[in-house]
Amino acid sequence: MSLQNWIQDVQSVEQIFQIHKDSKNIPDECPINDPIGGVDIRCGPILRLISSLENNSNNYRASIMLVVKGSRAPKITYVQGPVLPNSLDELNQGEYSSEIFAQVEDYSFYRFLINTELIETEQKIRYTINDSLSYDFFLPSANQPMNIISYSCNGFSLSTDTSSYNSSLWYDVLQRHQTQQRYHVMLGGGDQIYCDAIKNASELFHNWLEEKNPIKKQHQKLTPDMAKSFHDFYIEQYLKWYGQGFWVGTQGKILESLFPRAMATIPSINIYDDHDIIDGYGSYRDSTMGTEIFKGVGSIAYKYYMLFQQQVNPENDEKAYLKDPSWILGSKPGPWMGEPSHSIFTKLGKGIGFLGLDCRTERKLKTIVSQDTYSLIFQRLESELKSDPTIKHLLVLLGVPIAYPRLVWLEWLLNSPLLAPARTLAQKGIIAKGLVNEFDGSVEVLDDLNDHWCSAHHKKERNKLIGNLQKLGSSHGVRITILSGDVHLAAIGRFKTKMHLNHVFNKEKYQQHNENVKRKPEEDPRLMLNIISSAIVNAPPPDAMAGLLNKRSGIHHFDHHTDEDMVPIFTKDTDESIRSNKEFLNKRNWADLISIKNIPNTNGQYNLGDEKLPGPATGIPKDLSIRDERDLKYKITEDSLIATIHVEKDHTKYESETLGYEIAIPELVGKYQLKDIGVKD
Repeated sequence: MSLQNWIQDVQSVEQIFQIHKDSKNIPDECPINDPIGGVDIRCGPILRLISSLENNSNNYRASIMLVVKGSRAPKITYVQGPVLPNSLDELNQGEYSSEIFAQVEDYSFYRFLINTELIETEQKIRYTINDSLSYDFFLPSANQPMNIISYSCNGFSLSTDTSSYNSSLWYDVLQRHQTQQRYHVMLGGGDQIYCDAIKNASELFHNWLEEKNPIKKQHQKLTPDMAKSFHDFYIEQYLKWYGQGFWVGTQGKILESLFPRAMATIPSINIYDDHDIIDGYGSYRDSTMGTEIFKGVGSIAYKYYMLFQQQVNPENDEKAYLKDPSWILGSKPGPWMGEPSHSIFTKLGKGIGFLGLDCRTERKLKTIVSQDTYSLIFQRLESELKSDPTIKHLLVLLGVPIAYPRLVWLEWLLNSPLLAPARTLAQKGIIAKGLVNEFDGSVEVLDDLNDHWCSAHHKKERNKLIGNLQKLGSSHGVRITILSGDVHLAAIGRFKTKMHLNHVFNKEKYQQHNENVKRKPEEDPRLMLNIISSAIVNAPPPDAMAGLLNKRSGIHHFDHHTDEDMVPIFTKDTDESIRSNKEFLNKRNWADLISIKNIPNTNGQYNLGDEKLPGPATGIPKDLSIRDERDLKYKITEDSLIATIHVEKDHTKYESETLGYEIAIPELVGKYQLKDIGVKD
């Protein structure tokens, strides 16, 4: 290998674009790749980041998964070294050891472990499968924060008409990865796969859903044949989507070929949400969730989530995977799946801690995470932040937004006795069958509302979590940022120190206070942003829904010292026209978070001390964007993160262009002890 061959990408942007364009010729059945070096690989390679910089070392742990049909074993060789070496002597090569960690029918799940060290410069690993097919991925330097992608809702809802979706945001991800910003990790915020089609794929399950007698429905047993139909569905659904990006709904089908390629070239960390199981799982009535059949759906979906997304086997008799230090395990098994929740803590390079909170395994109608599990999570966070004072940012990944407009009035209406006669008739199939869901006869959209942190059932739990995060971050001098998806649009929620307006007494004092909140966000211990990026594939909601959210998004008083609102970042649309709804943009999108240390300041756009107004990364003058006191500028500081939501311009165009909307997230300067003033119900 020459230096030129090492530096050159394995595949050009033009070739990646051609793969994207060819994928619009969608076959009737899921395609199967030719064997690679004689091995029938049905899924993979998939990269998973396990952890880095553990115990103040420079270690880096990851794995590569291949799912093979048949008995021939694959091998993976690698070359590793600086992205720009001075000579070939700086390159190391070898072969990764492998193990079969699961066997499902004719499919063998191979895991190749990567244990290496971060060095003073950024590195590349080029790995090759069976001496035939090569991929590259990148490691940060030992002193570098990772370049991070955050995405969610990676698939279409079952009834979506997919015929007009020629764009691919995975193409946008990959072309940026190759030409602008090398990404070190992808954070999957839930719904990495849509499994709602189980309702139609399993005839036995479909018949149970159609049962009108609620008593009979509740007491029906999970038969071996029905359980097998669940196993068959989930493994095939994963092999099609994770293997080829192939999916079939009731109104269309897609071939998203670049999604598997992204997983082969950017390591992932995932949590899961309801569609990874089935729509609304965990948010139906306990009597429904407690049925044998619904428990069976959850436990079997959990198995394949762990196999494909976490690359571990939950049925391993020794349960050795539970001992990995990256897990924060729940205090006891969840109520429906019978498994402990698996939250994740790791460091994303130097200076960034990460918590992926499992909000699905323990979820019930009135509980998201148990208080005992919260205690274990915060004990771990306290320990990690104490042992590593270089952490300046903590990213918390939640499937569902936690800073979002309240729709409690809609919950009340849908549960109202006024709708009871209509619900009863719909349950019997006499009128408006689509009004209620097929699981427990509740109004169809109620499970979505019950999923939200701001719902009546979860508001107290939500407020306690926010209060504990505030105290944790402020006491350690760490800026906490929440990443979420689920809602199929782009937005940024915000908690910040309250500004006092229109005070007659002590006017000068309050003016100074307000000026500090505006001009010194790096000293605001209550500043916590919720970056909401959704969906990278799924269709956005209509303008009317975005407009409704905009009307419901005023300033809320989280507590006596903290205000909560939405950031007016979408000052213009992707066609550069001025927008009236500046807080919710209902187009497909994905996000990245890049440390200011990793961004070349070639055009003077990111000078330390500059104040940046959240908004489009390019375009209209800043002064035209300012409306009121909610338009706050954020200072570029030594450890700022630049969060950008990349929003699709036109889903009918192959070119897949996006417009970026960015906000600077300053680190927290100083440590603060916030008073505990209680949690609102």
